[in-house]
Amino acid sequence: MSDPREIVADPADSGPDMGGAVAQYVTFAVGERLFGIDIMSVGEIRQWTPATPLPHQPGWNRGVLNLRGAIVPVHDLRARLGGELTDPTPSHVVVIASIEGQSVGILVDAVSDILTVQAGQIRPLPPNLCEVDESTISGLVSSGDSMVALLDLNRLFPNIG
Repeated sequence: MSDPREIVADPADSGPDMGGAVAQYVTFAVGERLFGIDIMSVGEIRQWTPATPLPHQPGWNRGVLNLRGAIVPVHDLRARLGGELTDPTPSHVVVIASIEGQSVGILVDAVSDILTVQAGQIRPLPPNLCEVDESTISGLVSSGDSMVALLDLNRLFPNIG
């Protein structure tokens, strides 16, 4: 796995012109699934360190981290999407993202890559998918042989901003 901070994606290398604006997404794995969030919302990527649990939180909240004096909630993406809680190891990472000016940590298995996408390459979800909260996924994009689900952080974590 390469360090995404060292990857420089050139929009000219993104393939044929599909039309529309170009955006970049940080992609990461949760189990066998790939997800992406807009690179502009990512502040940093940190190795997992145990969070301090708080009472009366949703089951997917792992607690809080002190990030240079700021208290940041950490959410388990696998659990938030309906799976079991992650049993984190030092190889897991926390993506620190900003949602409407508020920092939030998202626990994932591994960061994969930086994906450069033109708006015309983003496809809508097929209708009537079971077990998917369609409002949290803004679209799908192909990356090699895989599909990446682009997450809408405002809808995934509606009480943050």
